[in-house]
Amino acid sequence: MIPGKYRSVSGRAANNVNCGLHLVIQTSSLPEKNKVEFKLNKDTSSFPGRLLQHDLERNYSSRQGDHINLVSSSLSSFPILQRSSEEKILYSDRLSLERQKLTVCPIINGEDHLRLLNFQHNFITRIQNISNLQKLISLDLYDNQIEEISGLSTLRCLRVLLLGKNRIKKISNLENLKSLDVLDLHGNQITKIENINHLCELRVLNLARNFLSHVDNLNGLDSLTELNLRHNQITFVRDVDNLPCLQHLFLSFNNISSFDSVSCLADSSSLSDITFDGNPIAQESWYKHTVLQNMMQLRQLDMKRITEEERRMASVLAKKEEEKKRESHKQSLLKEKKRLTINNVARQWDLQQQRVANIATNEDRKDSDSAQDPCQIDGSTLSAFPEETGPLDSGLNNALQGLSVIDTYLVEVDGDTLSLYGSGALESLDRNWSVQTAGMITTVSFTFIEFDEIVHVLPKLKIKFPNSLHLKFKETNLVMLQQFNALAQLRRVDQLTIDPQGNPVVNFTLWKYYVLFRLSHFSMQKINGTEVTQNDMIMAERLFGILAHVASSELPQYRLISILGDARKKQFRYLLESKGKKPGIINEENNDSKRLVGENTNRATLNYTTRDFYNEKLEGYCETKGDEYMKAFGNGKSITQGATTP
Repeated sequence: MIPGKYRSVSGRAANNVNCGLHLVIQTSSLPEKNKVEFKLNKDTSSFPGRLLQHDLERNYSSRQGDHINLVSSSLSSFPILQRSSEEKILYSDRLSLERQKLTVCPIINGEDHLRLLNFQHNFITRIQNISNLQKLISLDLYDNQIEEISGLSTLRCLRVLLLGKNRIKKISNLENLKSLDVLDLHGNQITKIENINHLCELRVLNLARNFLSHVDNLNGLDSLTELNLRHNQITFVRDVDNLPCLQHLFLSFNNISSFDSVSCLADSSSLSDITFDGNPIAQESWYKHTVLQNMMQLRQLDMKRITEEERRMASVLAKKEEEKKRESHKQSLLKEKKRLTINNVARQWDLQQQRVANIATNEDRKDSDSAQDPCQIDGSTLSAFPEETGPLDSGLNNALQGLSVIDTYLVEVDGDTLSLYGSGALESLDRNWSVQTAGMITTVSFTFIEFDEIVHVLPKLKIKFPNSLHLKFKETNLVMLQQFNALAQLRRVDQLTIDPQGNPVVNFTLWKYYVLFRLSHFSMQKINGTEVTQNDMIMAERLFGILAHVASSELPQYRLISILGDARKKQFRYLLESKGKKPGIINEENNDSKRLVGENTNRATLNYTTRDFYNEKLEGYCETKGDEYMKAFGNGKSITQGATTP
């Protein structure tokens, strides 16, 4: 057991020379003095060495009673220290050469019993001439000009090493100092924590006022209880959770801006005192609560004791934060599932479009090669385009499995917008939608759905969502102007958005004018986000009005009536019956009604029949032609047989 006792005090002692580290050394065998003082002989002429004259001549000249002799030697360039017998007896284990303007360490002979050595406030540039002091337990070289840690390899008993306020750039040459209890390196030029992992008995480490940008490489410091890192340039901290005994951590006045950069502190079970004041993080409104809810074991924060009320508030906020994280995680999963589902729908859509394009190409090739019956379809064409035999991207596949994303369509209600992805989503219109949800929908978006399939559900859309005013189409194969005729059956449309992607119809210069003309009864306000003006309406009428007039004029009466709705049929018949009457009998109101019905009638003749209708008609045509062919083939067979019979 060493005779000295060490006590480390931080916080309010921060103004002393050791930047918060106050080392108190008590030795029971010495008189009650806080500091050893020595007096030099006034007669310095007997010391011819220049170093002695420069360093020691004017120091402690007025002190009486203590005698230290520093003599020069012709055999050495270093001064040699000698003490009187009285000095050695009175201060047998300590020596102070503080404020002597020393530039080198003097040779100290005959003092092998020294345990405490003080070189504070000198100009020493190198540690030397102390290798013989193998019983030394405390070496104080604070406030010198030392650039490298060296000359300590023989001091295996050293417990306290104070090298604050020097010019040291690297921690090194401490391999043999395995008994170190206190290491003070504050006020140097150190940029990295290194070469200290073997100091398993170190309790206090002071690296304040250096050039550290990060904290790591602290493994092995199993006895460390206090770590001072004030006034550095630290942005993140690691490995602190691997210090089992750490109680006090001082990180004031650094560049820490988020708790994530010091998240390892939350895993430390021993920390009871920590400081973050002077960091950007300490300016945040959530700072204190975040620290407390992640470090419930703390007793002091920024040198202030934590109250029970503060702990309670932090606990409540921690629970709320946990709930928020769970909800955020849930939303993230849903968002990812949505993204993957849309990717899956898009992939299926691309495959479908590729099949259609390849079938059309094959049919064109067959037509050009031979005059084949248009009703004959090669069954091998479809099988040439399987569903997708290649493997998916591994990351996407894992995500799909983890989220159970096997859907080929998606229905999403976001605020007032109903988004439908994939043809399967159209089946959602048959659901029992709540009145509140259905009434809230004002925008309906269709993506990756054939427009001809959408046409079939437009009557349902009008009934299910009576307040829908805005329709959006993306990747719906809008390829010709006639398709817009199908929208006339809706209740109302104020806005129409046709995305160029997957809708070639927008390549027609006049498509917007045709929409305005055909759907004029809606008094549409915007098309693709652009306001509709009165000039636009006039231009639409000029461009396409004659088309509607010609179409309605050429249409037979019975066909025209079949196109109109029930209410329009009655009005139309009334107008036809009025043609035989005298002009004066028909009043002005009926004239207006006739004009209105006439406009709607003209436009009503511009309708759209989906390709399914044509396919059905084509199938009927093929069946008829097939029967005729079979009859002809049968007759031909009979003729052949008859011709070969003798």
